[in-house]
Amino acid sequence: MTPAQVEMIRTSWTGVDPIADVAATLFYERLFDLDPTLRRLFRRTDMAQQKKILMQTLAVVVRSLDRLDQLVPALEGLGRRHAGYGVRAAHYDTVGEALLWTLREGLGDGFTPDVREAWAEAYYTLASVMIGAAQGEAAA
Repeated sequence: MTPAQVEMIRTSWTGVDPIADVAATLFYERLFDLDPTLRRLFRRTDMAQQKKILMQTLAVVVRSLDRLDQLVPALEGLGRRHAGYGVRAAHYDTVGEALLWTLREGLGDGFTPDVREAWAEAYYTLASVMIGAAQGEAAA
């Protein structure tokens, strides 16, 4: 990710943060529309709390994008935990699709092709760290 992409993500996040509750609801609705089987992973989850956790996590990531080396250990732990919940590597593509759709819905015209590319680059970079950690856990 380039510094310009990091800045685009941070700038666009200022349009998402004020609608965090709506964005989280849109995200999970879209996620479950894309893959209804993912609902089972959340059957014992307090979704109101989960939505808050999602948005808090995204906020931390947005603030830390220029310090990826500091994010990696947390992402690896998150990836291992998600594997324990039943999340598989293929699910990350669905999550990425739901995230990008949510950002497009929330940001409207502010979700330009360049902003989309920056978010996609960030998401798939971070997801690859989580997947790698989860697969390392499975191999261990």
